[in-house]
Amino acid sequence: MYEQIIKEKEPEMDKVLDFVTKKISSFRTGRATPALIENIQAECFGQMMPIKQLAAISVPSARVLSIQPWDKSYVEAIEKAILREGAGLSPVVSGDVVLINMPQMSEELRKELSRALSQINDDAKKTIRKYRDEAWSDIQDKTREGLIREDDKFKAKDKLQELVDKYNEKVDDLIDRKKVEVEG
Repeated sequence: MYEQIIKEKEPEMDKVLDFVTKKISSFRTGRATPALIENIQAECFGQMMPIKQLAAISVPSARVLSIQPWDKSYVEAIEKAILREGAGLSPVVSGDVVLINMPQMSEELRKELSRALSQINDDAKKTIRKYRDEAWSDIQDKTREGLIREDDKFKAKDKLQELVDKYNEKVDDLIDRKKVEVEG
């Protein structure tokens, strides 16, 4: 019975990992990566669309992003969107291609990104703890109802903590790798 309660929380904890992965992929580390701009919304034909649906994004060198729109009429909309939402990125239009040169990261920006990563880490762990508390509450309720034996309740607590530790470790790994990139 308790195994089912714990198993139901795993997909929710997986969502936390997905959120952390998506959130940190948009952090600028001085290296060009399509994740920095692919979800920026550009206005085309009266609708907001992510750049990844309007153009091919490539990385011709470590510090340059190249955006090749499917249609030349998208160039101006993509440039405006990057200027608006690109967090300090400066697009340059060269014919029907938009190029972005990645600036060097300042020490101040590195510290700011490091703080933001720590905040994401804290938020993710809070959410994981919330799911643990929900599962533990369900287990205690089922124990009071007589559906889970007292011995199993304590086994469940240990299993639940193992699961939380596993997910906290995964979050730490993701954040630590990104911090190495940022400080790199």
